[in-house]
Amino acid sequence: MAHRTTSGAVLMDAICLHDFPGGLKLDPRKSAQTSRPISVLPTPARVWIPMLQHRGKPALVCAEVGQHVEIGTLLGRADGAFSANVHASLAGVITDISPRIIAHRSGLTSQCVEITASPEQPVCSEFLLEHDYHLEDPNILRRRVADAGIVGLGGASFPTALKLTAEADQSLHTLVINGAECAPYISCDESLMREHPADILRGVQILLHILQVNRCQIALEEDKTAAIDAIKSALEEVADPRLKLCLVHAKYPEGGERQLIQVLSGEEIPSDGLPVDIGYLCHNVGTAHAIFNMVCEGRALTSRIVTVCGDGVANPGNVLAPVGTPIHDLVDYCGGFADGDHRLIVGGPMMGFTVLNDQVPIDKGTNCILVMPESQARELSATMPCIRCGACEEVCPASLLPQQLYYHARSDQHDRLPSLNLFDCIECGCCDYVCPSNLPLTQYFRYAKDQLWLNIQQQQKAGVARERFEQREQRLQRQQQERDEARAARKKAARDAAQKKADIQAAVARAQARKQTEGKDP
Repeated sequence: MAHRTTSGAVLMDAICLHDFPGGLKLDPRKSAQTSRPISVLPTPARVWIPMLQHRGKPALVCAEVGQHVEIGTLLGRADGAFSANVHASLAGVITDISPRIIAHRSGLTSQCVEITASPEQPVCSEFLLEHDYHLEDPNILRRRVADAGIVGLGGASFPTALKLTAEADQSLHTLVINGAECAPYISCDESLMREHPADILRGVQILLHILQVNRCQIALEEDKTAAIDAIKSALEEVADPRLKLCLVHAKYPEGGERQLIQVLSGEEIPSDGLPVDIGYLCHNVGTAHAIFNMVCEGRALTSRIVTVCGDGVANPGNVLAPVGTPIHDLVDYCGGFADGDHRLIVGGPMMGFTVLNDQVPIDKGTNCILVMPESQARELSATMPCIRCGACEEVCPASLLPQQLYYHARSDQHDRLPSLNLFDCIECGCCDYVCPSNLPLTQYFRYAKDQLWLNIQQQQKAGVARERFEQREQRLQRQQQERDEARAARKKAARDAAQKKADIQAAVARAQARKQTEGKDP
């Protein structure tokens, strides 16, 4: 039943009746992290800020060694639509610019800017508005979002400004704010909602102004009671009838935007479509808070809350840390590693990936660092042959056939996978979790996707090369035809000139003959 405040704002505190297929009911394992407030990491001695911490191409470095920077100084400029600006997260001196291993599942290196911290930490506030955001043109605000380097903080790191290009007159009618943090251990969003609900709602209002829509659904899981109470209180203070709180069942992977929108609306996003195709646009609560920080505090996106958790760390918690901080500094701040060998997983147990050492820097998309004892990791890595039990199919939230996908991916029969809707896989890891054979199904699907994208890119390159070859052949044929026509024209001109000369000579000869004939007449 909906709860109505005295101001008239409606808080939809009833559980949504819609659902999505599959999914899992998982042990949250968040109490250790949420039992204490968000802590602020002391200024690290140095950071390594990656130029690749978003979808798309790495940012182009626009700083140099020896340069003094403030927090928020531009270090990397976006290269293309899917890229994002990168800013300094510490004030200090740039001491190195070189490739370095980053927090990416590929394990590859990317260009990083090393900053050695100075005693003072001044902040660049160039994005601060001097007037109310309602008075600002939405297009200008959208450009400022891009300039501030804001990306989605739910884990996808998609450039926020690109998602904000959806126009209100193009069927968009509802903004969804995703607070459904359904993965085990991860609690950075829950802690943010508990401690900064008013700032989040102000960021939501700014997003509504940019998008020019008048309806927002703030989705939280029913078991996040402290966060629900905090958001409810903030909604009563704001008294904005456009904002409605929607509670959803605690079910994994409900935090995926396709699954969440299906739960809220009862509509399924088309396989080859986007949420905006059915009128919805989804942003994470952390993204809304970053929008607030940009407009109301003037700050670029230079830090984020990271959940540091697992049996391998002494004091789990949520930590606000500068982008580029080495993982070691975060774990050390949380009491250090527990005894024994451990494995570092960035992104949580379901969708995360292993990094090889603790000197890897965090980036804008790092929402969790899970420290797992090596003994637990070895238990999870022992695999056996598939027994065709069908459990993976039952839990797949995208209604796919993981058995068939696995068979073709493992056999490198990648041409069969698009017809099985491989690209609908959200890589949630549900199939891995229930597989009795412990098969790394999601890894196979990621690999197959990469191979298919590579094939597509190669085909596109081949198509471009073929088109260029055909254009070259046409150009050569055209040039040859033009040369032949010019040669024929010259020959014709020469024949005409010769004929004309012959005609003139003949006419002269006739004239001379006529004169001679006339001279002989008596």
